[in-house]
Amino acid sequence: MDPAVAERGWLPEPITSDREVYIRAALEAAATFDTQKSTREEWLDYLDTWFTPDTRYTSEADQRAAMTESQGLLRQAVVLPKEEWESLASEDGRVVAATTGDLVYVPVTDDTTGDMSIGTSDVTLTFTRSDGSGSETSYEERVRVSVQVLCGPGSVPTPDSAQKAGDCKVVRYFTEPLEP
Repeated sequence: MDPAVAERGWLPEPITSDREVYIRAALEAAATFDTQKSTREEWLDYLDTWFTPDTRYTSEADQRAAMTESQGLLRQAVVLPKEEWESLASEDGRVVAATTGDLVYVPVTDDTTGDMSIGTSDVTLTFTRSDGSGSETSYEERVRVSVQVLCGPGSVPTPDSAQKAGDCKVVRYFTEPLEP
């Protein structure tokens, strides 16, 4: 969406109704950051803009509550914990995430529209840290993660963006990968 976010060390949110493209980007965005270009809270606030209300709830109040809960789960149990961010920041660190392999799709319970998808993929996280003498060290970790997205007329675009209803948005991330 906004390529300028890359200057902050983040991945731009794609404007697309292609669930595979969006799911891959959402999985990567939840672990791509540069501790020298933004704070953890700024990054998390940015990730909040990827969310849309869960249309399986009929009342707006229930939709808002579910979205707030999903954003809280992202902060508490999905992304790099604050202490690890701070450790990485003390070494001028950054992480770049890349999905690897095929996406596995899981049906979304109670979705009568067919507009929601849960995608699971392996993600390789490349951590880069400064050793304090001007050199850097990199290492990889592999994780398997899942995200639920809405790609249909019920999605709510990010304000002041080029998105439109129907473009994919995040409903929630999961703490454990979901498999069929």
